[in-house]
Amino acid sequence: MLLLGLANIHYCVTISSGECGLLFCCAHTLNKSGVDFLPYSERIDKDGLTEAEFLKNYSSDKYPKPSLTADVIIIAKAGDTRQVLLIKRGGHPYLGCWAFPGGFANMGESIEQTAERELLEETGINGVALTPVGFFSKPGRDPRGWVVTRTFLAQTESELPAKAADDAQDARWFDLEQEESRVKLTCGNELIEFSYSDKPITVTPLSEQRMAFDHAEMLVTALKMII
Repeated sequence: MLLLGLANIHYCVTISSGECGLLFCCAHTLNKSGVDFLPYSERIDKDGLTEAEFLKNYSSDKYPKPSLTADVIIIAKAGDTRQVLLIKRGGHPYLGCWAFPGGFANMGESIEQTAERELLEETGINGVALTPVGFFSKPGRDPRGWVVTRTFLAQTESELPAKAADDAQDARWFDLEQEESRVKLTCGNELIEFSYSDKPITVTPLSEQRMAFDHAEMLVTALKMII
């Protein structure tokens, strides 16, 4: 064991041999009282700054930041039939296109809270269990700019009453049919159909109507979780 002194801080370096003759080195930071590890707030970085000093001079504009959104996929399954809830967008972009309920995160809320709030605001649905599906961050996925979304999945045993509000022009349950690499969504005269391939998931529209943004890819990802 080696003891090294530097100002008021001492470093204790322990060297030992492990299996196969390898050497392992473990460094410990000791204060004057011999207590192992200084509080992180008191540690000094390579520029001689404490954390408080570093944060005082740090600019949050140093790195560009994406906008953060949340989207919620609700699938109702009754026997062999499945339905998925979609909202019709009431504003640009993708005005009049079908999409999943969702929207932008507010400062001070978790992304889970964003998902719950947006679902309630746009459909009136509340209190469903949300399971993370994944992040969707492909450049250009949103024409408004750099937008990263966190998608959640909720599964119910029956259709829940949904009423469009806020940014949603309409809210409907679509019948969901899936055969091999093909998905078909229907509700009255509304039809959305597409095929897809894997690794990465790529969607090819087969109907005149298309889902907004990359929501078709989100749906395929969620379906793979519950097959």
